Amino acid sequence: MTMIDAPTLLTIIFVLVDDWYQAYGHQLKPKSPGPQPNFSESEMLTLLLAMDYFPFPGETQFLGFIRANYLSLFPHLLDQSQFNRRARCLEAMLEEVRRFWVRELDGVFETTFLLDTKPVPVIGYKRNKRHSDFLGSASYGHCASRHLKYFGYKLVVLSTLSGLPVVYALVPAHTDEREAAEAVLTSVNGCDILADKGFIGDDWQADISRTTGNRVFTVKRDNQHQQTPPAFARLLGHFRERIEGVFHEVQNTGRHLENLLRKTRRGLCVHVAAKMASHTLRLLLRKRFDIDVLTFQKNTPNLS
Repeated sequence: MTMIDAPTLLTIIFVLVDDWYQAYGHQLKPKSPGPQPNFSESEMLTLLLAMDYFPFPGETQFLGFIRANYLSLFPHLLDQSQFNRRARCLEAMLEEVRRFWVRELDGVFETTFLLDTKPVPVIGYKRNKRHSDFLGSASYGHCASRHLKYFGYKLVVLSTLSGLPVVYALVPAHTDEREAAEAVLTSVNGCDILADKGFIGDDWQADISRTTGNRVFTVKRDNQHQQTPPAFARLLGHFRERIEGVFHEVQNTGRHLENLLRKTRRGLCVHVAAKMASHTLRLLLRKRFDIDVLTFQKNTPNLS
């Protein structure tokens, strides 16, 4: 894999983002009176995407690092408050640039996908929610595989077999797995969906097939009369490891997905969008430039 320094990486990201913005993204910018800001949308998107490639837990530390080391690349860098306020308006752009890169990576031509969900806590489980911005949107939920009780959302992801997330959605934590899946399954048609036991249900699977043309395949539970053939069960298990790898990389590279703990729904959605877009960008950098962005060392700023 190619080794590059941080300024080169930031420049590559900016060029990719700005090319997209000049061709498509500027159409998403709302009309507003007054002069154009000195700090552009392309610069904002670049830093939101790059944030997960540097070992800082939040915006304040990351922006301080950029200001101290790479201000020449971003001479009009905003303070943290201004940056956060501008970032909350960029969810649509982050999602559109992510979809653009999914098309660049040929994800839209896939016909077999992996389906899974992951908990996204937003507030401490026992903390009072009365004055929270998440009240009425987030809910209490339970992740059986991790024996985890939490308050927040489920992140539902539909991924290609190669680990490229194609569609994702946030739903309240208490949402049944099958109901949560419907938030993403309507985005594809006539495809094979490989899922875990949380998506078992002959009637539900038949309904999904009838309404979307998608066929959902799961391993049967041990107490079911009809069992999955062992060879097919092993094949499903092999591919299921791919989406676990997606969640592992999304969660453990950059800011921890379960520790975002944003104060508002809008802030959470923007930062989840940034994480999903930065993960897609990581795959694009790997394929197009042979750059594998996984870690960053302060003392030797090379990314490999």
